[in-house]
Amino acid sequence: MFIEPVRNRNSPPCILLRETYRHDGKVKHRTLANLSKWPPGIVEGLRRLLKSSRNPHATTSSSDFRITRSLPHGHVAAVLSTMRKLGIAHLLGSKACPERNLCMAMIASRILFPSSKLATSRALDPETRLSTLAQECQLPENFDENDLYAAMDWLRPRQPRIEKALASRHFHEGSLVLYDLTLDSGREPGCMGITSYFEGKSCPLARLGYSRDGKKGKLQIVYGLLCNREGIPVAVEVFEGNTADPMTLATQIKKLRQRFGLRHLVLVGDRGMITQARIDEELRGVEGLDWITALRSGQIADLAAEGLIQPSLFDEKNLAEIQSPDFPGERLVVCRNPLLARSRAHKREELLSATEADLAKIAAAVQRAKSPLRGKDKIGLRVGRVIDAHKMAKHFDLNISDDAFTYSRRTENIAREAAIDGLYVVRAKVTDENFTASQLVERYKDLSLVENAFRCLKTVDLKVRPIHHRSEDRVRCHVLLCMLAYYVEWHMRAALKTVLFDEDDHETARASRSDAVAPKLPSPSAKRKARTKRTPDGLSVHSFQTLLKDLATITRNTIVPKLPGAPGWQQETEPTPLQEKIFALLHDHPMSSSQ
Repeated sequence: MFIEPVRNRNSPPCILLRETYRHDGKVKHRTLANLSKWPPGIVEGLRRLLKSSRNPHATTSSSDFRITRSLPHGHVAAVLSTMRKLGIAHLLGSKACPERNLCMAMIASRILFPSSKLATSRALDPETRLSTLAQECQLPENFDENDLYAAMDWLRPRQPRIEKALASRHFHEGSLVLYDLTLDSGREPGCMGITSYFEGKSCPLARLGYSRDGKKGKLQIVYGLLCNREGIPVAVEVFEGNTADPMTLATQIKKLRQRFGLRHLVLVGDRGMITQARIDEELRGVEGLDWITALRSGQIADLAAEGLIQPSLFDEKNLAEIQSPDFPGERLVVCRNPLLARSRAHKREELLSATEADLAKIAAAVQRAKSPLRGKDKIGLRVGRVIDAHKMAKHFDLNISDDAFTYSRRTENIAREAAIDGLYVVRAKVTDENFTASQLVERYKDLSLVENAFRCLKTVDLKVRPIHHRSEDRVRCHVLLCMLAYYVEWHMRAALKTVLFDEDDHETARASRSDAVAPKLPSPSAKRKARTKRTPDGLSVHSFQTLLKDLATITRNTIVPKLPGAPGWQQETEPTPLQEKIFALLHDHPMSSSQ
């Protein structure tokens, strides 16, 4: 570092504190602080300190300066630069205001250090802050969690306008719309919905229901996402915790067609969402509304019993399109997954054997000579516990009396179920004749993109649960903030995929599959990253979370010279080559606001 006077025409010279550094083999200069207002004596003292620090025979200069504070900054800069490119501030409100700044900080903090609003307020407080986020968002010095709650109250009425703006970016006439809400066990292919448990008992939305969090006895809420074909979240809606999947469909159709103004769209939902009843009551005959879903296992078994599904359909490939009078005007694509078939056969035999082993113990207890198990009710109670544990009641004949118990497998039922192992049927009503059978399967499997969103929201990154808010509007706003945070994260991942373990060559990965039914395999590029932990140019590969931690090592330091009355300045850590590449990728990647 050195002090350099710069001529300023007819005014006194400008006194600058500067440093010299080397970048890409070139020597460059950078201004650290303007010392023009410093008293001349202090400037001269600092000049002597800097001069002595460059003298190898002089004592070290570490005692000549103090670092009074050091705050992580790089990860904040990366997230906020992405938010600015996406126009998040304008989405929240057209004019700058304290509430908008606080909402920007809450969205960014959900990515950087997800926590409750109380913990967030402490992470942004001047005394306990964890990063430069409060400075970068221009937050007031004297705010607390109540100001965050007030900002949420300000944001909540703006959700319809925000979602409409996002829909105008990512939806257009004829768009494919992915919608998912809750998990149906065993549905094919696997997709994931989301429930989140609730801390407290006073929120009108919180209800007891089937908990996918494993939190028995906890109240919960249910919410679903509307995403575009790439998995970019566009809208989110919160429902009461005991709401069934199909009951949410009508509100989403109304939102898409009336609020977003889409006259023609293709809605993709799983078989637990778009049921036969919903098709008959809400979808069939609606002009411009196409849909893609799948049949339930009972419907597939009926098609197999009618002879419409034959093994010969899969002689050449693992999918075939059929027609059935039970589904007039619809396209049915039968898919066979051999790996899934073997897995289901193996799992069923394991459950059957485990059930038989437990039932054999009960039969032995009934037949033993000493203290035998007696009583139809007592025997039935023990048998019921076994059957409930393994869920195999449909595959066994059970004969229970006061002093006897026998059982046997229902071989016909087992054979009927085995006949459809590994089969699933994509069901669609699409007016576009250019949709091939393979494309219908691909579009249905795109629901896995919503699964990725739910995984990030729920566990991996954003940690939407547990929910502590009491009012209905604040619960809805909390989920909205989490969705907007995932919207930012999605674009960051897209820009940084070459330095993340994420797939970065989707075209090659898709081309390597034998057909649409085959599981997705990583591309050679993704395999190489996973094996070497390095990018082609030799830089380290990160997960999204470790990448943020790496960026957080870029700190903003407040430095003060040990001179009476000398003011300090702020200086940021020099980025590493990997960090420079990360910022370059974020800067060069086209974001949605400009698409």
